[in-house]
Amino acid sequence: MADLTLKAEKRDVLGKKTRFMRRQGITPTHIFGHGIESLALQCNTTDLQHIIAKGGTTRLIGIEIEAEKQPRSAFIREIQRDEISGRLLHVDFYQINKTEKITANIPVILTGEAPALKARDNMIEHLINEIGVECLPDKLPPQIEIDLSPLEESGQSIHVKDIKLDKDIVITTDPEQIIVKISRIKVAVEEIEEVEVAEAEVAEAEAEGVTEAKAEAEGESKEQAQ
Repeated sequence: MADLTLKAEKRDVLGKKTRFMRRQGITPTHIFGHGIESLALQCNTTDLQHIIAKGGTTRLIGIEIEAEKQPRSAFIREIQRDEISGRLLHVDFYQINKTEKITANIPVILTGEAPALKARDNMIEHLINEIGVECLPDKLPPQIEIDLSPLEESGQSIHVKDIKLDKDIVITTDPEQIIVKISRIKVAVEEIEEVEVAEAEVAEAEAEGVTEAKAEAEGESKEQAQ
């Protein structure tokens, strides 16, 4: 059963007229899926924003549609927002069959602290933000957490194959791909050294210039005195 629920009503207003709905705090939505007829819906904008913030696109949602006895199980497929204001414009839901496996990209969340980062010349590289999985809808994890505490030295990394999930969840991403790794900040160190050398050369040149100018001034003074 979905742990998130959202109330929805069937919608008759279509096209450009939906802008009047948005002004009243209502967002137009659609629900569709394999083998079902697409249905135009509308939801309270505040409730919808709460669901988006809490569940994103990887949490199963129970869509409670008026006059229907059972909620429909769905995921958010697409969110449309105004490019300038960020205002919510439209949301598409994809209805699923709980007995059929689905594929999805699950966000990667880094947790804990890597001991290797205590060294100033070490940095962490986060190379993969999502992991592909295949499983039944009820088994789909909202996120995959990667513990950084085993990373103690430069050069160490965590691969996709190191992830441990429920036995009913199949990871579809290449197991040899690196999720995170510890690297040395070579480029930054080299740049700092180059800047320090350049600054030293400039300072030395300026000092030589001052010495030469002083010597010339003293020479001119002697000539005038003679």
